Amino acid sequence: MIRKRGISFKLAASVLAGSLLVFLAIFAAGYIHSKSAITRNVEKNAENLALRIAHQIASVLAPVEKLPDHLAAVLESVDLDEGQMTGILRRALETSPVVFGTAIAFAPYAHDPATIDDCLYLLRREKAIHVTHLGGAQYNYFYQDWYLIPRETGKPFWSEPYFDTGGGNILMATYARPFCCNKADAQRFAGVVTADISLQWLEKSVCETPVLNSGYAFILSSSGTFITHPQQRWVMNETIFSIAESRQDTDLRRLGKRMIHGESGFVSFTGDPSGRLGFLYFAPIGLSHWSVGVFFPESELMADLNAFRDQGLFLLACGILLLILIVWLVAGTITRPLRTLSAAARQMATGDLTVAIPGLNSGGEVGALAESFAYMKDALNEHIRELVDTTAAKERIESELNIAHEIQMGLLPKLFPPFPDISGFDLFAMIQPAREVGGDLYDFYRMDDTRVCFVVGDVSGKGVPASLFMAVTMTLTKMTAAKRRHPGQILKEVNAQLSQDNAACMFVTLFCGVLDIRSGELWYANGGHNPPVLLRKNEAPIFLEGTDGVLLGTLPDLEYAERRIVLAPGDGLFIYTDGITEAMDASGELYAEERLLGQLSGKDRLSPGQIIESVMQDVNAFAGSAPQADDITMMMVRLR
Repeated sequence: MIRKRGISFKLAASVLAGSLLVFLAIFAAGYIHSKSAITRNVEKNAENLALRIAHQIASVLAPVEKLPDHLAAVLESVDLDEGQMTGILRRALETSPVVFGTAIAFAPYAHDPATIDDCLYLLRREKAIHVTHLGGAQYNYFYQDWYLIPRETGKPFWSEPYFDTGGGNILMATYARPFCCNKADAQRFAGVVTADISLQWLEKSVCETPVLNSGYAFILSSSGTFITHPQQRWVMNETIFSIAESRQDTDLRRLGKRMIHGESGFVSFTGDPSGRLGFLYFAPIGLSHWSVGVFFPESELMADLNAFRDQGLFLLACGILLLILIVWLVAGTITRPLRTLSAAARQMATGDLTVAIPGLNSGGEVGALAESFAYMKDALNEHIRELVDTTAAKERIESELNIAHEIQMGLLPKLFPPFPDISGFDLFAMIQPAREVGGDLYDFYRMDDTRVCFVVGDVSGKGVPASLFMAVTMTLTKMTAAKRRHPGQILKEVNAQLSQDNAACMFVTLFCGVLDIRSGELWYANGGHNPPVLLRKNEAPIFLEGTDGVLLGTLPDLEYAERRIVLAPGDGLFIYTDGITEAMDASGELYAEERLLGQLSGKDRLSPGQIIESVMQDVNAFAGSAPQADDITMMMVRLR
């Protein structure tokens, strides 16, 4: 469809398509670069924010860790009674406002040989410090993680967040430090010193951290449990792995593993409760093995970039529209003279070569095109004049050729039967030139009351030269046959006459036969012609035996041998030129002698004219649409 459009459309489409591609490429490159720069800035800001939260939490937890460490060192160095331990714990709480509660939990019988469980616990409640003892069936601390794990590992331990029922009765996390006996068996485990922190301040601190407009931060425990999160129902009830499993989100599961392993990084995040896409920076929090994550919604991060994109697309659309108008106007100025030239060309196509060619003085490509049209107009005028002269000459030549054809055909005998007063034989002949005039010939002469001479020949070449040589040959043959009685003598004398002054080196093949109608005796000589076909009654057709004669017109003083056969009543002779056997079909296959023999077989009961007509029909059917390449001549002689 575009090929059929005008230059204006093609020019506008090409310029606009190229400009649009360039604009889009520049716009896309700028958009991608800006998005990459924003992402890098977000990653840096997220890292700073996450590390600030982690450091803030670590700065709170570090003093908490010092309290049990200090108390454990005291317990390992001196023996304290309950009053002394109470005083130390109270002073520790007073000087550590972040600590919610602290305890000394002894191993069985480690403090008092008469007591299996002994745990002194001080906690804040209603702005006062309360003293209590933990233990017994209602609170068996020997099975609590904050006791078991330090006892087994011998190392300090931050517990998972838990709700302490029977102790502080709040959501808390505990830092526990084991201590040993200060007596002779110094390596024997004696108990743990703990410091509890309430997680309410942690949740408040994290939630109050601003992250854009709707971003947020959250904290995971070492097992992946949500310690803080804007989605309250997830806190202490879900892990990042349970959320990933429910959503079949492998990326979220992979992120959870990295976070609990203490790694840090910046990744695309799909774990937002509302399904928003965004980015997450995560980092570990000190020795607690917790991890903090900061979520940045992509819609807010890219808000300015999206606004820039929309504005750019709007300006691009406006620019394209303006460019369309400019290109259309420019294309119009280019194509307007072309349209006037086109109108002039159409008028010239109707035959009006007097039309004025516009734009001859406009210069540039249009002016050059107009000059070409003017040159074409002059050339057409000259060509038409020459064509008129050529056509007249061609018509004159065609007229002359038609006259020559009529003259040539007038030279050939057309009356059949040829000698009505002679009833002893039948003869029929026909010729079909490939052009207006040709070089084939046939003739027959009455030599006396009982003998008839007949000839068939084929001149080399075609057209006018061949027709002239044919006429000369016919004249010489007729003159010679009136003086000579034998076919060999006739061919010898005709050859001698044709060979003289034959500057064109033309030649003719000629078959000459003399038939005695009364006796059936046939004398014949062949000067390089196709062998005739002998048709004996009730026998298969065969080729007549040759006489080894050469072409006429090539060399003088040649002898031509004769042969004699006797025809019985009903026997005949079929003479032809090579236009029959060398006729070709559309594929280039020749008609050939074998097909001719097959066509003549069984035709002995037909008249000579009917035999010739059947052969001609078979040749035409064989050639089909292929043009006739050579003259066709046939003669049939039969003895009655």
